[in-house]
Amino acid sequence: MTINADDVRQLLATDGEAVLVLIEGRAEVVTAGQSGSSEYQGALEIISRDELLKRTGGTDLDDRALEEQAAALNTAVDELGG
Repeated sequence: MTINADDVRQLLATDGEAVLVLIEGRAEVVTAGQSGSSEYQGALEIISRDELLKRTGGTDLDDRALEEQAAALNTAVDELGG
């Protein structure tokens, strides 16, 4: 699995506009300002913080809910390959 519960937790904990991306085989949370930089050129956007908040109904998730969200995001990434 590429995305784990800590990645989801970090995205929820980041203030402002943040996005979970995959770059060079790893997941990273980046802010709106970072996402346009050359460092993240070619990164695959997985989910924004706002989208995740809509899915979860808020930031207060227990470990199981974080794991479930990570698993769902990994499934979505796996399905991109066809």
